Amino acid sequence: MEHQPSGPPQAASGDANAARALRVQMLATEHWSLLATRSLSWNESFARAGMFLTLLSGAIVALALVAQATEFGQAFSLFAMLILPVVLFVGVATFVRLLEINNEDYVWVKGMNRLRGAYLEIDPELARYFVTGTTEDAVGIFRTFGSDIVGPRALDTGRFHGLVTTPTTIAFVNAMLAAVLAAVVSVQLSMQMEPAAAIGVVAFFVVGVGLFLFGYRSQEMARLAAGLPKPGAQSSSDNP
Repeated sequence: MEHQPSGPPQAASGDANAARALRVQMLATEHWSLLATRSLSWNESFARAGMFLTLLSGAIVALALVAQATEFGQAFSLFAMLILPVVLFVGVATFVRLLEINNEDYVWVKGMNRLRGAYLEIDPELARYFVTGTTEDAVGIFRTFGSDIVGPRALDTGRFHGLVTTPTTIAFVNAMLAAVLAAVVSVQLSMQMEPAAAIGVVAFFVVGVGLFLFGYRSQEMARLAAGLPKPGAQSSSDNP
């Protein structure tokens, strides 16, 4: 007995188009969700940095007023030792949170690259319209970040970029705060100005290097979470 088709070809084609449209809608919804989450993360980053710098500015003004009233006497040193640790704590907390936001950004970018890859599976002809990455490897993710460089040294191009980022700026301010606090404490211990200044310089480098190493390790963990090789390593997409 000859098998009869269950319905006209137009109905089957309509079902396929409806399923395709539903898939695109679901992917677009997830894409907008990742975009909104990334936007909220960056807004928090700017707000946290601004809050810390506002607190620092207020503390400096307060120290200036106290210094004027006490002529840099004992009361000024005591006030500085009370307020500077609070500002330094907020600064370190801000630095850590900014690192977390940067690390989270790897995840959102990887997810959006995955969705763009799904768009290309539906319609490969859209590839020429995408200026951002569509793969989850190192080249694709850094292309979304605006670094469209292919080759084994693709991850080396931004080795100095870390010196101008927001977390690095906050880390530098934190190191300066630690240096000032160490110098004030040293003066309170009846040290001369030269040894106290030397202790402040040492505190600056110790805190600065410590924050730098912490940030570097945090970045390496983010690379591993996003499936990225270490800087200088050749990504899988570069292999023939």
